[in-house]
Amino acid sequence: MFDDVDTDRRPLVLVWEVTQACELACRHCRADANPARHPDELSTAEGKRLLREAAAFGDGQLVVLSGGDPLARDDLLELIAYGDDLGNRMTVTPSGTRSLTPDRVRELADADVRRLALSLDGATEGSHDAFRGEASFADTIAAAEVAADAGLPLQINTTVCADTVSGLPAIRDRVRELGAVLWSVFFLVPVGRGRVLDPITPDQAESVMAWLHRVADEERFGVKTTEAPFYRRVGIQRGGGNKTGGRDGASGRQGPRSGGITAGRGFAFVSHTGEVYPSGFLPKSAGNVRDRSVVDIYRNTPLFERLREPDRLKGKCGACEFRGVCGGSRSRAYATAGDSLASDPLCPYVPDGYEGPHSDGPDDRDEAIHS
Repeated sequence: MFDDVDTDRRPLVLVWEVTQACELACRHCRADANPARHPDELSTAEGKRLLREAAAFGDGQLVVLSGGDPLARDDLLELIAYGDDLGNRMTVTPSGTRSLTPDRVRELADADVRRLALSLDGATEGSHDAFRGEASFADTIAAAEVAADAGLPLQINTTVCADTVSGLPAIRDRVRELGAVLWSVFFLVPVGRGRVLDPITPDQAESVMAWLHRVADEERFGVKTTEAPFYRRVGIQRGGGNKTGGRDGASGRQGPRSGGITAGRGFAFVSHTGEVYPSGFLPKSAGNVRDRSVVDIYRNTPLFERLREPDRLKGKCGACEFRGVCGGSRSRAYATAGDSLASDPLCPYVPDGYEGPHSDGPDDRDEAIHS
């Protein structure tokens, strides 16, 4: 349905962080979530206006309601039903807490949520709860099992960092056992509480990418990476040009969808207070939905426009022949170099003939990118 989406005009994924309230305090949390709801959260009426604007992107816009814990909002089911009536494809990413009861999962299924996304960062109670610093494994597994019984498609999200990388094969088995339709593998960006965690090395990342492609070939569930678009480059080099979205690496112009989803290019994030970011991991606002339509912000602000132009990339990402289908993690570049157009330090690939630095330091900041 979305193979011909023009990501200059609409995001494939629009995330709305409906709240930052959450009972958990996970060590890698981007949002620095806390138990209390923020008094300036978008109201129900403002949220419905945002959902109407999302529908204006085009039929079947994917809207992810995230947090914090979306279940902390009493109006969550009302917002889901409203967005669904508008033609949006509504999905939810609740936290694995005691609030995610079997009844709540069934209510989400009855509300026609298209997919339930749950986080699993270890295959066992000990490994998962130790990483997250909270007891959430049992609640997460129970919710996944109820979702399967209710016919609600399940997505599993997993964070990859030095603490979790060795457990990926066992988590893969859990994803299969739970009957998930998609495994979304997120590669750590050092923001929020995640700044205290150690990332994997670039060479480890390359090995994980190759392994994930083998998993995708062998399993019935889909595999996607988050904040690691060079998964597509690895796929092309393995001979999977069509599967990863285009053979012309530099331009990526087999069609509007040839490039991967990166911050601002096929992806947008609306915070709990209405700020619009290219990604939740790239906290640079291009405007607020209280003042300006999210459609206008996505299409017409300099920040988003520049992030959609691969030829503006710097360092080895700018010289890379795969920049059109990859483009690197703009969020990680911003977090590590202070410049959203700098090279992605997690990618080890060096283009032929490139003689510049393999990573960009803080002196390469581009303060000209603003809304």
